[in-house]
Amino acid sequence: MSAAEPIRIAMWSGPRNISTAMMRAWENRPDAAVVDEPFYAFYLQETGFDHPGREAIINRYPTDWRVVVDALTGPVPDDRPIFYQKHMTHHMLPAIDLGWLDRVVNCFLIREPREVIASYTRVRPHPTLDDIGFPRQVEIFHHVRARFDPNPPVLDSRDVLENPRRVLTRLCERIGVPFTEGMLSWPAGRRESDGIWAPHWYAAVEKSTGFQPYRPQNNPLAEDLGELLAESERLYAEMAPFRLR
Repeated sequence: MSAAEPIRIAMWSGPRNISTAMMRAWENRPDAAVVDEPFYAFYLQETGFDHPGREAIINRYPTDWRVVVDALTGPVPDDRPIFYQKHMTHHMLPAIDLGWLDRVVNCFLIREPREVIASYTRVRPHPTLDDIGFPRQVEIFHHVRARFDPNPPVLDSRDVLENPRRVLTRLCERIGVPFTEGMLSWPAGRRESDGIWAPHWYAAVEKSTGFQPYRPQNNPLAEDLGELLAESERLYAEMAPFRLR
């Protein structure tokens, strides 16, 4: 990637993470454009899952993954030099050719599985492993390591919340862009760049003006989630050693 080309940041996250707050941080930079979960409509169309706002999402956004890839690797909105892409790993169904990942800087946002599951079960009491995104995240992680970058940046949400300045500074250094103070705070409210699913999912981040202090999730998990937790922790452990601290 030459210096004259825009820097395209693909941030790969699972659900119930700080992915929307991270998008806010990048959008608050004057040199960055952002896109919110661009494969969501494709994912809903292909899987048939009945998510809130399903039909509106499918009618509003591209359902052909090739069209999405062309947009992600084509001209950057407003000719900005940085293009931040918020991705949910479980949206990347097997039909999607991952060859385009060589045109972006691949980063990974992870969260301790017990906290992911505790948060997710407040919305759906019986999540599957695919629901919380770890299998596909690990697959993409190993794909990137094998083909493009043996040491891709990995951010743990706890590390970010405990010291956002330090972790974001480290991330910017790795990506090759200057850190800006504007990444640490932003105005409350909705954004035009938010997906139309925001009213269903973004209530907390819409009230926020920055990264919230880390608070551990201490609620016990149901006994029938033990196997899910164990497998999630195994997958998480494959990425955790690469964390930026």
